[in-house]
Amino acid sequence: MAAIAGSGLQMAASRPCLSSRGIFRASSGVEFHVDTSARLTSSSHVSSVQPLIQSFTSSHMKFKKFIMRAASTVDGDQGASPGLAIDLKGKRAFIAGIADDNGYGWAIAKSLAAAGAEILVGTWVPALNIFETNLRRGKLDESRKLPNGSLMEITKVYPLDAVFDNLEDVPEDVKSNKRYAGSTKWTVQEVAECVKEDFGSIDILVHSLANGPEVAKPLLETSRKGYLAAISASSYSYISLLKHFIPIMNPGGAAISLTYIASERIIPGYGGGMSSAKAALESDTRVLAYEAGRSKKIRVNTISAGPLGSRAAKSIGFIEKMIEYSYKNAPVQKEMLAEEVGNAAAFLVSPLASAVTGSVVYVDNGLNAMGLASDSPSLL
Repeated sequence: MAAIAGSGLQMAASRPCLSSRGIFRASSGVEFHVDTSARLTSSSHVSSVQPLIQSFTSSHMKFKKFIMRAASTVDGDQGASPGLAIDLKGKRAFIAGIADDNGYGWAIAKSLAAAGAEILVGTWVPALNIFETNLRRGKLDESRKLPNGSLMEITKVYPLDAVFDNLEDVPEDVKSNKRYAGSTKWTVQEVAECVKEDFGSIDILVHSLANGPEVAKPLLETSRKGYLAAISASSYSYISLLKHFIPIMNPGGAAISLTYIASERIIPGYGGGMSSAKAALESDTRVLAYEAGRSKKIRVNTISAGPLGSRAAKSIGFIEKMIEYSYKNAPVQKEMLAEEVGNAAAFLVSPLASAVTGSVVYVDNGLNAMGLASDSPSLL
């Protein structure tokens, strides 16, 4: 079963190990500096702080003169920094689940690129040719524009089907399927090996894919096959990606995935086992945070994103109604933008979030906090 990309439902895929490095890396152009001899300055106009000196003595230990000072500028720097900047220069990200330019995966890629990261992409095999053709012909150039006016550069696109761990898992009917013709080395293990061969290592792993073949069916009408397919593509795929990519992730790296409020609230119509898959994804995030953190100091988080009218999300059949519901009932009544999820992801994988792991981070205008629909007929 292929993995499909999008907001609630997402996609994945990739090509053989051929190196095709891009020539441009986007950067935020702003750095955050910490200096032990400078004063604390920031955009909030706090000009200085007195040293924090703490001394105490006990029969077992003695600590004297603990002095902590932070600065957003360094000695000799004439300009004040505008504040904390997300700086991912020198970092390399692999984003699984991009097949077009209107989903959360694409938005995350842009935010990471804007912060200076190098971008590698895994695209679902049947969608690979169209995606690469659109990139090559410039049809996505408008969407590739970054805040500084430059275009996001994708260093390499890999074919990927995250439902299959290795070639032995692929059934013959998939191997012989014409939609997979011309592509090789697209299982999770093979892609990880290709990335290692091409680049050596990565720092950031993004899981932006999911698929529920029976998503339109109520849970009581969902088949065992359909339920397990949803779990496989939408949650186990995250485990598989981490399992195979952790060996080539640099210590201190980060991984993120995308989940949905249906994991903990009833969303009628979001069926086929997809709500169960998202609940499993969130539970797995906590366990993976422990295991990846202890083994290689990798942080693991997931973003619970609000509804977005991406091409893949439309497969659930009522995404426009969910967007309208969210707008009317969320504490912050405004359009949910993909870039807001992208920016949250950039923060979570940056050093600024170095103590954040095992968390579900809500980026949904606060809809998750509501217990009563404010537009309910009962209230009118």
